[in-house]
Amino acid sequence: MIEIKELEKRAVEIRKRTVEIIHKASGGHIGGSLSSVDILVALHFGVMNIDSKNPAMKNRDRFIMSKGHSVEGYYSTLEKRGFISSELLDSYGQFNSPLSGHPTRKTPGIELNSGALGHGLSVGVGIAIAAKRSGENIRTYVLMGDGEHGEGSIMEAAASAGHYKLNNLVAIIDRNQLQISGRTEDICAVDDLEGKYKACGWSVVHCDGHNMNELLKCFNAVEKQAEKPTCVIVHTVKGKGVSFMEDRADWHHKVPNKEQIEQAFAELDKQMEDIENAR
Repeated sequence: MIEIKELEKRAVEIRKRTVEIIHKASGGHIGGSLSSVDILVALHFGVMNIDSKNPAMKNRDRFIMSKGHSVEGYYSTLEKRGFISSELLDSYGQFNSPLSGHPTRKTPGIELNSGALGHGLSVGVGIAIAAKRSGENIRTYVLMGDGEHGEGSIMEAAASAGHYKLNNLVAIIDRNQLQISGRTEDICAVDDLEGKYKACGWSVVHCDGHNMNELLKCFNAVEKQAEKPTCVIVHTVKGKGVSFMEDRADWHHKVPNKEQIEQAFAELDKQMEDIENAR
């Protein structure tokens, strides 16, 4: 088991890499990428049964990035986990690069072409049902945005998961309370998420999406749930880690300039220093 401190350091490194590739590509969904980094690190380094040397191994856990527009943080996580090379990630946004602005199965470690919002949980339900019927002891994790919950197909999938008692399925909601056009509750209110999922037969838990210890405890507690799928509502900050991006809707899709890159790197370097110096 990797120590919490090492996971926290990897999260900072991945945030820095995410900012770097978006700047280099002159495009990308930076705010939602940064809000979800700690979730991605906890899953890919501390929770899921996956192998970068054998991405298609039969008994692997499955991860679906339903909020596929936040792919830059996902790519950076896959690089750090050893699924893709630094050279490949450096090609992001370049002509003929296989890394597009949404996840595709051409990339090692990615299970589903995603980003058409509202589809990921439906596919996750199908994978979970298939795993149960074939006797595979795997778990499927689906990461969704909170703004994504304006899509009605999500609750249809949630009802199916509850009906089939898919205790091998985990829905994760990146609850940063922002979408491209503003506050989720101003654009298309999605609360009460907990009540909606519970009404569909799910177990629901909440956790701090930027507390690595809490994230790991939360995901590991899923093992104890019986005969129910689990929804983890992860409370996050859009643009987390870079002060001038945090909790700002205008940083949903925006490219930092040279001066902003320097400030972002300085802030992230300071966070790394603080982690290294902490007891």
